[in-house]
Amino acid sequence: MNHRIALFCLSLPFLATAAAAQDAAAQDRALLVGNENYADGADIGGASDLTSAEPALTAAGFTVMAGADLDAAALRQAFSDLLADSPDDHRLIIALSGHFARSVAETWFLASDAATPDLAGVGAVGMPLTTVLEIAGSQPGGAVVLLGTEANRLPLGPGLEPGIGRLAIPQGVTLIRGDATRIAEFTAEFLPVRGQSLAALLDAAPDLTADGLIAPLVPFRPAADGATPDPVPGADPEAIFWESTSLQATQTAYQAYLQRYPNGRHAPEARAEIARILAEPAQAARVAEAELNLTQDDRRAIQRALSLLGFDPKGIDGVFGAGSRRAIAGWQGRNGYDDTAYLTRDQIVKLTEQADARAAELEREGAARKAEQERADRAYWQETGAKGDEAGLRAYLRRFPDGLYADTATARLGALEVEARDQAGAADAAAWDLATRDNTVTSYQDYLLAFPDGVFATEAAARLADLQSQAEQGDDLARWQAAEEALGLNAAARRLVEQRLDQLDMRPGDLDGTFDAKTRRAIRRFQESRGLVPSGYLDQTTTVALLAGGILRP
Repeated sequence: MNHRIALFCLSLPFLATAAAAQDAAAQDRALLVGNENYADGADIGGASDLTSAEPALTAAGFTVMAGADLDAAALRQAFSDLLADSPDDHRLIIALSGHFARSVAETWFLASDAATPDLAGVGAVGMPLTTVLEIAGSQPGGAVVLLGTEANRLPLGPGLEPGIGRLAIPQGVTLIRGDATRIAEFTAEFLPVRGQSLAALLDAAPDLTADGLIAPLVPFRPAADGATPDPVPGADPEAIFWESTSLQATQTAYQAYLQRYPNGRHAPEARAEIARILAEPAQAARVAEAELNLTQDDRRAIQRALSLLGFDPKGIDGVFGAGSRRAIAGWQGRNGYDDTAYLTRDQIVKLTEQADARAAELEREGAARKAEQERADRAYWQETGAKGDEAGLRAYLRRFPDGLYADTATARLGALEVEARDQAGAADAAAWDLATRDNTVTSYQDYLLAFPDGVFATEAAARLADLQSQAEQGDDLARWQAAEEALGLNAAARRLVEQRLDQLDMRPGDLDGTFDAKTRRAIRRFQESRGLVPSGYLDQTTTVALLAGGILRP
């Protein structure tokens, strides 16, 4: 059942009364938010368990604010209330369980009313983790942030991916991540323990990931004067560690288990699994690449780099299919690596450096080719079109249909056509109107048959040649159009293309995301400057060359 529980906050006067009944640690604070039931997406099964940690933390002297299934307004209010009472030099726990969404630069904890948020709107339905960590950073050495989630996914819009991205952890803050149920157990059973360091507590919970400050000796909650430390909750650390190892099933995970438990109960099994992995080199390489945790944007960047270097990955979609693997293996072989088709971090660095160098080289080559083309363009215009006669204008357009003076030549021919109409007889003009109305190969052939020396004969012959050329390109045109459609460009991506063409002085017209005749001409100009087939349509090669320094997201 989808239900909401409003955030429960103790009033400040009540806090003062409660503090009198507890020790000096009463100024320690905890915020627990468990968003389990989402309006638009799978539930997070153990998220609401987080609020069950409230009694244990309260008994340990924390002032606790706890809430489940908080919508965006309640979530923001919870953090505002937390900021309103910020004593110095005390412990602070912020525990959040639910769905998370990440972009390249930020991760958000999503409120329960988040409904397919995209990058533009996620701020209205989520709390950025940079803000959460900044709040935690106000208590260096005494702040713990816990993030719990599950594999279930919430529908997300463009620009967002599920999960928690890279985080910059402030000095003195401990960040703990893991399964929502385990985060709830750790918050309730481990954090209230006296006299034990976070390092010792985390050692008993190896399935959780911890970063930031993990002091091995300083207890998170000091023991009372003269008292012995509380025992770490009686879990079986080796059993928990092995369970986590088995789930990861990687060489690194098995080696980590053996390092901690060289004579452990599962040591023979761990060694056998390592031997199995090593027996298949490609599998070891695959596992090593998987451990890099490449994002979809990372994979797109790798595919763009491969394409720039002449290794076709058969798409720049962030998915490493057979085409990408062949491209990776080809690049590895060319660079003296074992052609496993799986990348290491050092290889990615080298691939990126090579691609950056190639992109810069292409820019220089393109600029030089463009300058040479424009020099020839201007020179030929002076020989032909600049004279203003029809023959010269047509000669120029035949050689430079997308040239610097193509618009001028076309406009002047239009003016000449108007003048010709004034000189044409009634029958000639009527036949020409009929031909241009139909605008077909047959209509212009009929006109030339009837008026071989007509006033519009030259124009008719030129249009006839254009149409015949287009007909000959029919199969090519269909292929070019299909290649562009396969890129799946949205309006934002099309505007990015136009902006890049404009930066390169290819004159694409309005930067509105609509590929009109001016845009097609600009694409052809760019393709000519890069030595590509001047189709006027985008394909993978053109797009990579055009946007080598940027990200194109369908």
